[in-house]
Amino acid sequence: MPRTSPAVALDALLAGNTRFVSGVPLHPNQDAARRTELAPGQDPFAVILGCSDSRLAAEIIFDQGLGDLFVVRTAGHVLGTEVLGSVEYATSVLGARLVVVLGHDSCGAVAAARAAVEDGFSAGGFVRDVVERVTPSILAARAAGLTADGDIIDEHIRHTVDLILERSRLLSEQVASGEVAVVGLGYALSVGNARVVTARGDVRTDTAAAGTGPAAA
Repeated sequence: MPRTSPAVALDALLAGNTRFVSGVPLHPNQDAARRTELAPGQDPFAVILGCSDSRLAAEIIFDQGLGDLFVVRTAGHVLGTEVLGSVEYATSVLGARLVVVLGHDSCGAVAAARAAVEDGFSAGGFVRDVVERVTPSILAARAAGLTADGDIIDEHIRHTVDLILERSRLLSEQVASGEVAVVGLGYALSVGNARVVTARGDVRTDTAAAGTGPAAA
């Protein structure tokens, strides 16, 4: 069962993504029986903090079904207290064993933040708040000499993973105990594959070692 450990949960996600990329998804847990089974309560094995981009539907790209994933989505997967509270609820109350930060290439939020830093472009309304929350990742990438779009996206994914553990004592304690792991995945829109960018906790899996991307410390 994917809930037995963070590593098994990640393996289940990456295996599902492999099926999706190969064009042979199983579409599990999407029938009337599953719907009825879940009516009394939910039991997700992973929580996905993903970008709100319409091309990034977690249940589809990981070939999962009803009740498998607890999904929280914001533009640029930016963090607020309500987001952290939702993730903590998924791990502490629902028992999810894996937290995934799901970023992707051609991210509009990252592009807007990069334009703000490099060209002085200022977004209006509450979009500005999203841009400001992504900006530290852009500045960190610049400080590290990273200029390629893919490298900047990866830096933002790493920054979000680090920020989750810096801001949430509950999640950092769960990771330290081995109960939960936090992983950053980068998704390629044109290909459809998800690769491990960074990981906190024990998520050593055969699937990760097979070429979907090494887990970084």
